[in-house]
Amino acid sequence: MALKTRIMGAALAAAALLTTPAAAQTVVKHASTPAGLILQSVTVKPGATTLYLSGQLAAPLDPTKKVPPAQLSIADFGDTRTQTLSVLGKIKAILAEHGFAMRDIVKLTVFVAGDPKLSGKMDFAGMNDGFKQYFGTAENPTTVARSTIQVAALAGPAYLVEIEATAAK
Repeated sequence: MALKTRIMGAALAAAALLTTPAAAQTVVKHASTPAGLILQSVTVKPGATTLYLSGQLAAPLDPTKKVPPAQLSIADFGDTRTQTLSVLGKIKAILAEHGFAMRDIVKLTVFVAGDPKLSGKMDFAGMNDGFKQYFGTAENPTTVARSTIQVAALAGPAYLVEIEATAAK
């Protein structure tokens, strides 16, 4: 009888684990102290669905322009702020295709090339200004864990911003 009781207890415990409420399988965003523009960290608990996006680049300001991408200039894509907005817009669309939203992003890695107009230094303020249009807003009050890195160059000389995203829900 003791063996049967232990087996029943083990079976009930296993069933409880399998029927853990969805709330226990959430994404926990840990704010920076003091609170800042980005998160200190994020915990993605077991059972969450994770989506990894490859690095995305800006789209030309004029999509009808029929010029090979290698012949386009920074003016064709815009400054760092404009390119950041373009890239985040693309990320938002890709997320939606997969049933995710901007609020589901847990981590961004932002690569910013030096702007020739700034003597080759990245326009961190311009990137952050574009970032603020998508995070910490009425539409999306959340923010993300983020790394921002200045790079020597991106896939083409006209690109100033590339962003990788990880989303979980």
